[in-house]
Amino acid sequence: MQSHCDRCGQPTGVTTMSRFNTEIICPICEDKEKAHPMYSEAHRQELEAVRRGDYHFPGIGKPRDL
Repeated sequence: MQSHCDRCGQPTGVTTMSRFNTEIICPICEDKEKAHPMYSEAHRQELEAVRRGDYHFPGIGKPRDL
């Protein structure tokens, strides 16, 4: 079953959740996200949330330039 990327709207068979928010994104959008300067901070904060038991962390918010 093919779904659509929440960010770019393109059909995709492979998805992942954004580190910045709860959007389900395609591999192309994931690559753009990983290249963003704030990605490591978003990842760090997500890991901290999970370690303290927050499995519903909404992310730090998608940067405007992403």
